[in-house]
Amino acid sequence: MKNISGYWDQNVSNWKVANHLQIGTQAFFEEVERYRFEKLDYLPAAAGFDRYCGRKVLDIGCGLGTDTSRFASHGADVTGIDISPQAIALAKENFGWRRVPGQLLIMNGETLDLPSNEFDFVYCHTVLHFTPSPGKMVREIHRVLKPGGTALLMAINRRSWLYFLHRIAGVKIDYMDAPVFHKMDLRDFTELTAPFPDKEIKLYRFPKRTEVHKGWKAAVYNTLFVDLFHALPARMTRNTGYHMLAFVRKTDSVG
Repeated sequence: MKNISGYWDQNVSNWKVANHLQIGTQAFFEEVERYRFEKLDYLPAAAGFDRYCGRKVLDIGCGLGTDTSRFASHGADVTGIDISPQAIALAKENFGWRRVPGQLLIMNGETLDLPSNEFDFVYCHTVLHFTPSPGKMVREIHRVLKPGGTALLMAINRRSWLYFLHRIAGVKIDYMDAPVFHKMDLRDFTELTAPFPDKEIKLYRFPKRTEVHKGWKAAVYNTLFVDLFHALPARMTRNTGYHMLAFVRKTDSVG
């Protein structure tokens, strides 16, 4: 896990939209948050940041604490973990200027040093495809959830529009150079989430105009591809979302 931890120590703050700002400042965190929720406009409704007031929430792979702090700001009792010490250090700074409480810990999501049947909700977004054994992480999530507790699990769809562009036009996908990068399809993701028979899988993250990339490729992408994609019938594109989200519930008392 040392290589993985070191990679994220170097890359957790590597946000191109904020590279003109001093890392760890309020302006940096605000710009990262603005860009993240503009690009992932589906996320607030899907995650339900405001639905867990007074309940125990675990964020696995919390990174800078951007999402974690949203749960906390709405009154959740949050624990955020990350394998990267640099991520946890920055997340603590993020929580500090926001003045929200939370427990932020350096920890491996595949071997959680946390009690069984402890959390009402586990949030695991943009993490499973970066860990060596995603199945082990899913089993740990099942273990720490209370009976009746729920989780949001996310994976990358290798049959997505973005992978199509990557293969035919060499479009860069963020963090594909990470030590681990699993590519799944709907069948793979369904099998991965087998510990949770009570689940619903939905696809999100469809093309949006880019503000990070420049030049003629960005112009073609923004003016041709994005508009053309959204003009196609939904039946042709609905299974090509880049993000697969599983909304799951623990139905038994076995940790």
